[in-house]
Amino acid sequence: MTRAQIDGLLQKIESTEKIEGGSDRAKAIVNRILRDLFYTIEDLDIQPDEVWTAVNFLTQAGQNGEYGLIAAGLGLEHFLDLRMDEEEEKAGMTGGTPRTIEGPLYVAGAPKSKGFARLDDGTEAEQGEIFFMQGKVLDDSNNPIPNAIVEVWHANLKGNYSYFDQSQSDFNLRRTIETDENGNYQFRSILPSGYAVPPGGSTETLLSAIGRHGNRPSHVHFFVSAPGCRKLTTQINFEGDPYLWDDFAFATREGLVPDLTVITDAEKIKEKGLDKPFSSIDFDFTLHSEIEGIHDAEVERLRAESVA
Repeated sequence: MTRAQIDGLLQKIESTEKIEGGSDRAKAIVNRILRDLFYTIEDLDIQPDEVWTAVNFLTQAGQNGEYGLIAAGLGLEHFLDLRMDEEEEKAGMTGGTPRTIEGPLYVAGAPKSKGFARLDDGTEAEQGEIFFMQGKVLDDSNNPIPNAIVEVWHANLKGNYSYFDQSQSDFNLRRTIETDENGNYQFRSILPSGYAVPPGGSTETLLSAIGRHGNRPSHVHFFVSAPGCRKLTTQINFEGDPYLWDDFAFATREGLVPDLTVITDAEKIKEKGLDKPFSSIDFDFTLHSEIEGIHDAEVERLRAESVA
């Protein structure tokens, strides 16, 4: 088919948009996607069985609950972050802690504490490497923000997340920390493992088809928020991980790989109530002030919520 013939078909489809109350925005988006899809099918000579293979794949991916992983793996979530970065830069926002993807494994309702929290339930403390992470939440004038909220979550030593992994206790490796009067936060946990997408799942099937792996490096997720500031969604990574700069989700960014210091001093070990060396990370989060005229940094999406 020629482009003119395709455009004629698209105009016929659009001419059926007669029901009152429809969304002009929805119409514009659907029509643009449909046009690009029809052009792609024609340009690449995509056959009907290939189209229905894709439709069946999307059906199965939905049943598997893997759209969040697929969005990350195709670079879509990272692309959305880059667009938000660009909008903020055009509005004059500079500096601040870099954002990166949220991923699909956040769970709302994690226990809240003031200043300090222990994330792990102790079941992996012996075989895992204990680490402490501490710092301040700052505004874009470098002032500490008291009562800021730091939500943190990460995988266990097997690369699994509580709630989705039913073998873990409720909210294991998930906490909400409110900064103290000086803007300080601190938590204790175990260094997480990286993970791969579910074997045999929809994400692995797609990535394998295009010659890509589905591995993520070790990382820790954060939401950081405070009144009058733009919410920050980010992660940190760890040096030495083989997938640090080869993350299937494109989440590793400069400025988000802090130094990890191993503490072997006996007195410092004793102060922490431990009997073996531990690691420590110092990391400050800097938030941008809210300004009018740009889109909210709070992204609305479907998230899990535990009632435990």
